[in-house]
Amino acid sequence: TYVYAVVSRRANGISIGVNLNPNNACNWRCIYCQVPGLVRGAPPAVDLGQLGRELRSMLTSLASQSVAPRPSRIEDVAFSGNGESTLSPMFAPAVRVVRDVMREMDLHAAVKLRLITNGSRVLHAAVQEGLREIAAAGGEVWFKVDGGSRDAIRQINDVQLSPRRVGERLAVCASLVPTWVQTCVVAVDGVMPDECWLRDYLAVLDAAGSGRLKGVLLYGLARPSQQPEAGRLSQVPANRMEFVASTLRQAGLTVRVSP
Repeated sequence: TYVYAVVSRRANGISIGVNLNPNNACNWRCIYCQVPGLVRGAPPAVDLGQLGRELRSMLTSLASQSVAPRPSRIEDVAFSGNGESTLSPMFAPAVRVVRDVMREMDLHAAVKLRLITNGSRVLHAAVQEGLREIAAAGGEVWFKVDGGSRDAIRQINDVQLSPRRVGERLAVCASLVPTWVQTCVVAVDGVMPDECWLRDYLAVLDAAGSGRLKGVLLYGLARPSQQPEAGRLSQVPANRMEFVASTLRQAGLTVRVSP
């Protein structure tokens, strides 16, 4: 119900996912999202006891057998399910359960605890409590920023949101826990991110205080979108991805690319 395992190109190994949204509910609808049957809404209540048991079972199973050709190392336990994890009112208690299981199994030093988030709830006190728990466990946040203008955010994430608000939330997140920005670089109707897109995007990161950030994780389409716009999306060529990366590096940011 709550725990799954994948080979993650961005984590560079096996990622143990924690899914607090088994009903496929989210407050955003990113057009590259791979979740089938995605709906707007909130997640159901979490059975914390079951979450802990599932995580122990998965970690024990992976420790005793090979589940992937290569790489086979468990790199992280990541809150990254079928919707926005921080929508759950039990987000902070769930973080504590995961942290405690990792300590119990003596994995807290070798396996990273992560939250992958759209950042929409970071101003809420209960969510900040969970972020502090992640920081105390030596973990980090991957914060989604897919554009730096209202139009880009609306087109990719299907929400009405000002870039100023994105920058404010990113700044708060980075003040509480080590934070990477994660960005899906995708072409829509053959149109790729250009210099104007980069200017707006960098303005958001600058407004958040780019020096506070761990860096930027750029990635492209790996699996087909399950959204109605799927046929309009295409992979950005490697040279364009590298152009984006090099521009960000020139601005002083650390950048990792997963085409």
